Amino acid sequence: MKSFIYWIVLLFIVCTQTVKGQSACTNLGPQLRAAMIQGSIIITDTNKRNWIYTVVRGEPAHLLGYEAETGKLLVDQPLPGADGAWDMAWSEDGWLYVPGASGYLFRHKPGTQEVENLGLVLPGQTYVWSLTTGKKGELFGATYPGCRVFRYHPKEGFRDLGNGPLVESENYVRSLEFNKKTDKLYAGVGSHAHLVEIDTRTGSKRELLPEKYKEKEFVYGLEIVYQDKGPDYLLALLTGGQLTLVINLNTMQVERELEGIDMKTIVQEPGSAVIYYTMKSKLYQLDLTKKGSLPQPITETRGSANAFRWDGKKKLSLLTSNAVYHQVAVKNKKASTHKLDVPGQPIPIQSMMKGPDGRIWMGGYLAGGHAAFDPATGVTTPYKGLEQTEGMAYSGDIIFMGIYPHGHYYYYNTQLPWDPKQGNPKHLGQVPGQSRAFAVLPLTDRKKVFFGTVPDYGQLGGALVSYDLEKQQLDAIVNIIPDQSIVSLVSVHDMVIMGSSISGGLGAKPTAVEARLVGWNPDTKQKLFDIAPLPGAMAITGLMKAKDGKIWGLADGLLFIFDPVLKEVLRTQRIHEPPSRGGHIWRSAFLVNHSNGYIYGTGGNWLFRIDPKSFEVKMLEENASLLAMDEKGDLYFKRNTELWRYKVSEN
Repeated sequence: MKSFIYWIVLLFIVCTQTVKGQSACTNLGPQLRAAMIQGSIIITDTNKRNWIYTVVRGEPAHLLGYEAETGKLLVDQPLPGADGAWDMAWSEDGWLYVPGASGYLFRHKPGTQEVENLGLVLPGQTYVWSLTTGKKGELFGATYPGCRVFRYHPKEGFRDLGNGPLVESENYVRSLEFNKKTDKLYAGVGSHAHLVEIDTRTGSKRELLPEKYKEKEFVYGLEIVYQDKGPDYLLALLTGGQLTLVINLNTMQVERELEGIDMKTIVQEPGSAVIYYTMKSKLYQLDLTKKGSLPQPITETRGSANAFRWDGKKKLSLLTSNAVYHQVAVKNKKASTHKLDVPGQPIPIQSMMKGPDGRIWMGGYLAGGHAAFDPATGVTTPYKGLEQTEGMAYSGDIIFMGIYPHGHYYYYNTQLPWDPKQGNPKHLGQVPGQSRAFAVLPLTDRKKVFFGTVPDYGQLGGALVSYDLEKQQLDAIVNIIPDQSIVSLVSVHDMVIMGSSISGGLGAKPTAVEARLVGWNPDTKQKLFDIAPLPGAMAITGLMKAKDGKIWGLADGLLFIFDPVLKEVLRTQRIHEPPSRGGHIWRSAFLVNHSNGYIYGTGGNWLFRIDPKSFEVKMLEENASLLAMDEKGDLYFKRNTELWRYKVSEN
């Protein structure tokens, strides 16, 4: 295997040499930054020092430690190989544990600058979601994609506590909570909801979630409320709606349903069932023992709680998702606040296109936000306020966007100032049950835009969504290609052609055998044809209309040319190796026509060139994904957080 240094040198040579008749690429650097914090905790360390710890997303994520009294940032350390962390846990032996978005577990001793990577928690697990501490220094963690729970102890290392998936057909253990009185561990599963109780000493398991809640997506959050007198309660947040169950741990019966509360974290008055939580940017108090009691507002919080701590004598502290630290006297409702200074980190580019203004528009991964790079000036302008954009396209001066999560659609008028609070971008609506719109197709002459979608977690069957700009009306036809997502769109001969993927939302097992290519009449809303152009293909992506009116696309690394009149595949050509089966495919290729006569594309982690006459394929750059072309014909692709430009010869 060639060494890492060899590849760096080779990449440097390829991307810095400019030879006559050849091309050169330039690293334009990270384009999007965000100060999005995730897993957080408020602790007093073994030296009686008060800390606020959080993780800011980025490539890599950083562990941040603040002095609680002053808000001064004292620890800022990278978490190599992790782009974020959704949780933290403070162990009784003085270690702070941080789960990695890479299957790693990190630990840190407050008061130091060291962060130790403890390694991969379990083979094959790529994500650690939730952590909870047990007894005598033990730790439990929840993983994806194997639906596993692990136990870690500094003297014993890692062990698969559940001896395999907690639920055989699921991928996620999303939440954990340890019962310090009974040594039972509660695990929330998705993307089809399950609540599993594990005896940490014997390994025995049982399902606790009542049948009536099984249609929910995730048991997304878990908290235990301990009482000195009376039953303890398990709070379980269910998604697919925002419903929290209050479960009596003596009877295992659901005693109450709470709507809309932020159940990322709560805090209780010690020994009682009086809890505090946030909802719609306010702090509330609720006594769980008083049937039918209503939550009592305490104070504004400017965000949902990331971390709570009960400070005694009717005082609590909390850190919100907006990095605002509150100290609240709950009796008189007085609060002091200060905003933490969170250093922004580069985030990956999630979507890309050339905009109507000639700039290269990009959307950010997970933390959201947008940026536009001006090829003429080299200036990148940030645009804040929207969540993760999966797909973009434009018509005239309008940019259309498909936003994750929960399938929201927007358009932005580039002739007016960017101001989401004032309706530019404008929210067009959403379609229940649909999540991600990677495919966006404006039809200017019809004054419509079409979105092809992937459904929510655990679901199969995407939608063809249309928005009528004159009527200002959003319509959707769901499951138009049975049990498949619509991941690519192109228009030719007054019809819309859809490319599908057998993959659905994360956690859904495909039932379809092969991807479809479907012609659609937007007037009659009827299928014109429905074929499987390449037997056994998992997804059809990168659809593009060539100059001769033929449709080009890629399916699992195989280029195909489709005649929309004859409705048949004229030619195929292998571009790159097919992806492994078993994972999801929502998008895998992009194609553009260049004025020099070649077709350029990305797929299989390559930037490539195709001669449309000879069909010769030339691989140009490795580690390249997404694709846009500016008005001069220069190509743009991304490498994680970085935007790269590839200058193309006209010869």
